[in-house]
Amino acid sequence: MGLGWFDAAEAKKFGAEMADLFVERLVPGEALAPRNKLLKQRAQALNHKITKQVEDFKGNNKLNVYKTAQIGLAFKEALIAAGYEESYVSELTHWLMYKIKGRS
Repeated sequence: MGLGWFDAAEAKKFGAEMADLFVERLVPGEALAPRNKLLKQRAQALNHKITKQVEDFKGNNKLNVYKTAQIGLAFKEALIAAGYEESYVSELTHWLMYKIKGRS
């Protein structure tokens, strides 16, 4: 295990970028609002876009447990800082981790 194993700069950057993408598309109050058709369509499009970004990132970067955790931590911290409710952020972070691990 070399020092590159702990170099998580790209992973942290990716996690923050995924949070930024989420914030651009779904503002905090809107995320917990009653679901309407337009909101549901935007959420589905966002899901697709993030899934594609995750696949691309995984294809171009060798991820290990540490780097994967850093993605989740950066994602979670950015969403909390943006004003999303902590329990909602936890659900989103779990979802992102499943996507990174190759699960649906």
